[in-house]
Amino acid sequence: MASCAARLQSLFIILLALSLVQAITAQDEQEADRVAFLPGQPRNPHVSQFSGYITVNRQNGRALFYWFFEAQALPSEKPLVLWLNGGPGCSSVGYGAASELGPLMVNGNGTGLEFNKFAWNKKANLLFLESPVGVGFSYTNTSSDLDNIDDHFVAEDTYTFLVNWFKRFPQYKNHDFYISGESYAGHYVPQLADVVHERNKHLETYQRINLKGFIVGNAETDDYYDYKGLVEFAWSHSVISDQLYENVKNVCDFRISPRSKECYQVMESVYGQYDMIDIFNVYAPKCNTEESTLFSTSENTAEMNAKKSFKRMRTYSGYDPCYSTHIEDYMNKMDVQKSLHANISGWIKDRRWSICSYSIFDNYNITVFSVLPIYSKLIKAGLRVWVYSGDVDGRVPVIGSRYCVEALGLPVKSQWQPWYLNNQVAGRFVEYQGLTMATVRGAGHAVPQDKPAEALVLINSFLSGRQLPRKNN
Repeated sequence: MASCAARLQSLFIILLALSLVQAITAQDEQEADRVAFLPGQPRNPHVSQFSGYITVNRQNGRALFYWFFEAQALPSEKPLVLWLNGGPGCSSVGYGAASELGPLMVNGNGTGLEFNKFAWNKKANLLFLESPVGVGFSYTNTSSDLDNIDDHFVAEDTYTFLVNWFKRFPQYKNHDFYISGESYAGHYVPQLADVVHERNKHLETYQRINLKGFIVGNAETDDYYDYKGLVEFAWSHSVISDQLYENVKNVCDFRISPRSKECYQVMESVYGQYDMIDIFNVYAPKCNTEESTLFSTSENTAEMNAKKSFKRMRTYSGYDPCYSTHIEDYMNKMDVQKSLHANISGWIKDRRWSICSYSIFDNYNITVFSVLPIYSKLIKAGLRVWVYSGDVDGRVPVIGSRYCVEALGLPVKSQWQPWYLNNQVAGRFVEYQGLTMATVRGAGHAVPQDKPAEALVLINSFLSGRQLPRKNN
């Protein structure tokens, strides 16, 4: 008996020693990722930040790059929010972190950073991820990985990233966790939430992630409703003629994929009407300092040009050369990359870091055409789900988002009504059983960039589980 007790005591000591070694290793890895200071960063206020790589497939040498900001106050008590941008192929570091909702924004000439007083890390710990592999600084040593990227691939890689990130930052693994994003992240976010939800049912095999909900903005959700909304928005906002609107309705059935040749051609005409205005914010000034390459093609037939334009217009997340250029200038500085612990493999040495990857976009295999079934499933599971929409976005318009939400058939809790900021209508919202949908007045595709104060109110209401502010509150 004494011998058995001695063996158990020895085993306990060994396990304790192993856990201490793992804790020390995690702390060392975490501190190695700490960003002390970035070139051009304002000295005040202090920003606690980390960045680096998390391996998601050791055999293939596949690693995803992240940039993490602790909450400005009481990070140990705040939730953790993961932000994803869309594309597919656009950088959450370049868009979300550096030009929308992060605390450090690249300035107007790409030489330094400015503090964002409306940063979301006022309310949460913020984690930005460059996904899928091949976007931004994320890389693989196996080139065939880049030919196999689809919705399932991205969800699995992102889940693996989270599991391994929590090993490096174990102090956050029990925090309330929310997933957020915009544009094609309207697919990434609920699909990742679904993977986490399913894996949490099998804790004998998988690590528990304390997922509480998700929030998406101007989100691609369902092909049929999204494209129906795109065309109706263009017509209702005087972008296209009555005749073109009728032509689209006559030749395009957005329930069918791939589209017909006639549909590709008529949609080319729709997109052509946006040549001189910004489809991502139809009332914003058009950037004319540099021509976008979104429509450049090598094919010489009308049909192929239409298909290429139709695909490229599909999902680019707020592309605007007026601000993307200076973000690219900043991220391509060698001292910036060194400070961020980025590009350590030197894999992008022969090309510039770009805010969007055309090769990922062109090769991405879209395998899920509607995430509405996932919404229904996760709402029933009790997750908090919010959808918001800048109401002057022509790319993923509020019209399509309303169609998507209505298609869920949820009972209405509170009717369509305004919400307020500084005694002005900031937007409108409707509450369903299990889902809130909100609009942000005057915002385009990238709500936190266009309306940062309103976006901060929005995320705070979501995280706290409170209704958006009404005038009589």
